[in-house]
Amino acid sequence: MELSKNVPTPKFDSCGTEVEVPPFGDSFKVASKPKLGSCETEMEVPISDRLFKKAPKLGSFKLGDSTFYTLIEKYANSGDFRSLEMVFDRMKCEKRVFIEKSFILVFRAYGKARLPEKAIELFERIVGEFQCKRTVKSFISVLNVIVQTGLYRRALDFYADVVNNRNIRPNVLSFNLIIKTMCTLRMVDRAIEVFREMPTWKCDPDVYTYCTLMDGLCKDDRIDEAVILLDEMQIEGCFPVSVTFNVLINGLCKKGDLARVAKLMDNMFLKGCIPNEVTYNTLIHGLCLKGKLEKAVNLLDRMVSNKYVPTDVTYGTIINGFVKRGRATDGVQILFAMQEKGRMANEYVYSALLSGLFKEGKPEEALKIWKEMIEKEVKPNTVAYSAFIDGLCRGGRPDEAKEILSEMIKKGCNPNAYTYCSLMKGYFKSGDSNKAILLWKEMATSGITCNEICYSVLIHGLCQDGKLKEAMMVWKHMLGKGFVPDAVAYSSMIHGLCNAGSVDQGLRLFNEMLYRGSDSQPDVIAFNIVLSASCKVDRVSLAIDLLNTMLDRSVDPDTITCNIFLKTLDEKANPSQDAEDFLDKLVLQLYKRQRIVGASRIIEVMLQTFLYPKFSTWEMIIRELCQPKKVQGAINKCWSDLFF
Repeated sequence: MELSKNVPTPKFDSCGTEVEVPPFGDSFKVASKPKLGSCETEMEVPISDRLFKKAPKLGSFKLGDSTFYTLIEKYANSGDFRSLEMVFDRMKCEKRVFIEKSFILVFRAYGKARLPEKAIELFERIVGEFQCKRTVKSFISVLNVIVQTGLYRRALDFYADVVNNRNIRPNVLSFNLIIKTMCTLRMVDRAIEVFREMPTWKCDPDVYTYCTLMDGLCKDDRIDEAVILLDEMQIEGCFPVSVTFNVLINGLCKKGDLARVAKLMDNMFLKGCIPNEVTYNTLIHGLCLKGKLEKAVNLLDRMVSNKYVPTDVTYGTIINGFVKRGRATDGVQILFAMQEKGRMANEYVYSALLSGLFKEGKPEEALKIWKEMIEKEVKPNTVAYSAFIDGLCRGGRPDEAKEILSEMIKKGCNPNAYTYCSLMKGYFKSGDSNKAILLWKEMATSGITCNEICYSVLIHGLCQDGKLKEAMMVWKHMLGKGFVPDAVAYSSMIHGLCNAGSVDQGLRLFNEMLYRGSDSQPDVIAFNIVLSASCKVDRVSLAIDLLNTMLDRSVDPDTITCNIFLKTLDEKANPSQDAEDFLDKLVLQLYKRQRIVGASRIIEVMLQTFLYPKFSTWEMIIRELCQPKKVQGAINKCWSDLFF
């Protein structure tokens, strides 16, 4: 049909409504005259009739059906849901045939837009409104949208409703999705039940099914069951791939079972599965967790020789491992090796090295790392600045640290409570408590929220400086804010009160500490404070009771504990028992509680002070240390060392 250059020829759509066809463009608005039938209301048609008149035939489709599908694809890709609804309305008016793949395009669009409920709503409309048959393809598309949005419980409900009420048979993809969802929700037992139901649906699990279930079992700390599943999948004719072994290796590495990792690696090679980058990264991470840093470096070299490129995370893991083991200098060497390979370290790697070097008493090396970080144009973040400030304060240079804090603020990097805590510790350590208090006030005016650690630092510093009244004021302020004091705050206050002669008040605070939460439970330092205070005021029987409480709470005595009692017994004119007998009985008490390490430590103290345990006591401890299980554990450790 020819169109006039000036006046468009009147056209009628399939609903009998006269429409105005513009000379140019593919979209226009049409005002429908009210009439009975399916096209009673005014609607906006987003497409021109010319497209449908000239559209070619596509299979069994009517003239123009392919154009409708193309438009649906276009609007779905662009997320234009309003235009999609108008296309669907026009198709209904023209009694077009709806095909399922059109709806799958829309489901995917709803997934990208994170609109899972819209996808479910359209799924419900497919049969009744659009007269289109739903299959498992639509089911999987919608289920995937719900899972990707993170609505896992909703996904379970949708799955149960469709499988039980919609006469749609699930396939392996739908099973994989629902098993993954259940594992994410830590419903591993239910996931296993669904896995066992697959044969009743005449559906065989694939590699992905097994990997998903293995991963769920590993995360639920059920490694043995996951390994058994590896054997089962091979019996069933489903052969593992590298990903399968990676899942198990990761689980065993996190558990620290490197001996079984070695066996699994042998099995992996036998099955013809070549380790990939994930395998190497996982093994390196596992070795670093166990402190086998040289083995991790050797594995890194093997990884490079096999043409795999280590990631920043790989290098960062090894560097962090060296720092945690007190070997930050070796971590610096890994940094240099990393740079030689053309890899750039990020601010977190530099932060770890700075912190480690300062803690090891190597401030000059730490300053070099800081300068290199700036030269490499790696922008320090709050963690890096805080590590640098903390290191300077540890080295007795709080004024320099304060300058770094000012620089940090000028460059738009906001300090946090931990940054200020480090600086306050530095000033308290240098004996300048006034500057520490000024920092506390500055932090409050800066709008930084103080936490329990800030209060603990302030209380500890004030008590050490002999400012008990000020510490009490801070203590009351902390309680008024609803904060629960931690073990450091309690120990500091108890120590301050006892030193000031208020032993009974200190003991009352200690008893309160006993009934607090886990973060406030007394450690060996807190016990030593009250033990020393009790002995100084000649309340030895109370000290003995406190020692028994200490043992009952699984807190092992240390050298200071022993020295407190040795000094007390030595100063008494007529002690009820001698020091040797006292420590020997303490060893027996620890032995009865199966605290062999603690008992061994007391024996070391006895030998250092030329006191000797009884032969029977000595024999019991030696026999316990040489039990077959412990020997076997040492042998297993040796095998693990040999493999790696």
